[in-house]
Amino acid sequence: MANKRIYLCLAHMSDEGLEQKYIKEAFDTNWVVPLGPNVNGFEADLEQFVNAEFGMRNAECNNGDSAFRIPHSALNKRVVALSSGTAAVHLALIACGVQPGDEVIVQSFTFCASSHPITYLGAKPIFIDSEKDSWNIDVGLMEEAIKDRIAKTGRKPKAIVPVALYGMPYDIEGIMEVANRYGIPVVEDAAEGFGSRWKGQVLGTFGDYGVLSFNGNKMITTSGGGALICPDQEAWQRIMWLATQAREAYPYYQHEAIGYNYRMSNICAGIGRGQMTIANDHINHHKHVFELYKELLKDVDGIEVHGNPDERYDSNFWLNTITIDPSVRVKGQENAYKTVVQGAVGGAAGVVHATESAHTDCEPNDNVEALRVILDQAGVEARPLWKPMHKQPVYKDATAYVNGVSEALFKVGMCLPSGPYVTDDDVRYIVDCIKSAIV
Repeated sequence: MANKRIYLCLAHMSDEGLEQKYIKEAFDTNWVVPLGPNVNGFEADLEQFVNAEFGMRNAECNNGDSAFRIPHSALNKRVVALSSGTAAVHLALIACGVQPGDEVIVQSFTFCASSHPITYLGAKPIFIDSEKDSWNIDVGLMEEAIKDRIAKTGRKPKAIVPVALYGMPYDIEGIMEVANRYGIPVVEDAAEGFGSRWKGQVLGTFGDYGVLSFNGNKMITTSGGGALICPDQEAWQRIMWLATQAREAYPYYQHEAIGYNYRMSNICAGIGRGQMTIANDHINHHKHVFELYKELLKDVDGIEVHGNPDERYDSNFWLNTITIDPSVRVKGQENAYKTVVQGAVGGAAGVVHATESAHTDCEPNDNVEALRVILDQAGVEARPLWKPMHKQPVYKDATAYVNGVSEALFKVGMCLPSGPYVTDDDVRYIVDCIKSAIV
């Protein structure tokens, strides 16, 4: 393993090289532009995937309740392929009527792409903390926030954005019950949850809109890109129009509204078409890696692998995560945060702002940082969990309803390599590195 670097999650091409086949066709037919046959084909593949027949992983839930299951015939979602998952969030919020000054409920424990589009529109994110089991939005706290915002502003939030953190499903049943009761649309951010399911149904198909991402580190990739799952043909038509600069049907360029250049390119979609042929293989691999981590770490005191809370949840385990108890002592822990990081950590791209301090007011514990450094030196990419948005300086003035869960998890959590290139031997090596790092 000495000369091999094990990354968190890298894209894996199909064995048949179908990605190259579709890309070659695009060049051969001169479709090297946004839109084209590959985009149409990729969207059709995605629609087949999200509308696929489903059922409980087990015959029924813990209490035998299957009332929330929707017959296959009720699912007829349309999909628009876009330039990014962030673009999908942006367009979904527009479709929900979000305007300057509005408030949008959003999960705090997430990547910034869930919340930044709210600010693009001049609206205000209202951050909601997590519950302990799934690490996703706390439904009870969410309803408290809705009641409080109505009491304080006289208006209800304009939308709700739950997030499938690291692929783990959110309590969509609880979310939809509250959302429907208050008449608030739901935008499911399933960017990390491609193929994850709740009671057998694909995430992104419950709410008004569903967001997918095909970034280079996601379950399947188009190198960059995303998609928006739409509820019906009418919504699909509007999203398609907004994503293509809101161009009107004239023989010249006529614009009667502001649109966006958000459509996916024919080249990227060609990669996506090839990736769809191995999507289920990728999902199964991530689940297998989770089971192996769980087995190999089960006897390590103070370290816990995060798994499905119960039978309703079916995570794709996009990234496998662990928590490290503060009592666990790690070699070199006394030197954690002694050195200021320069540039990107763990291969993250685009980091150009140098920091002057090794510390912030909310950071992983010393033992987590020490273990990250040890794994990095061993050729293993590992990263902390997402830092909660309500603790990000850019959102220091944002309203947040917190219970301490996401901050506590951020201090003790770590992401481990999980992608298609991670072999069983790699997992064993990673676990051996973790065990040897513990004092």
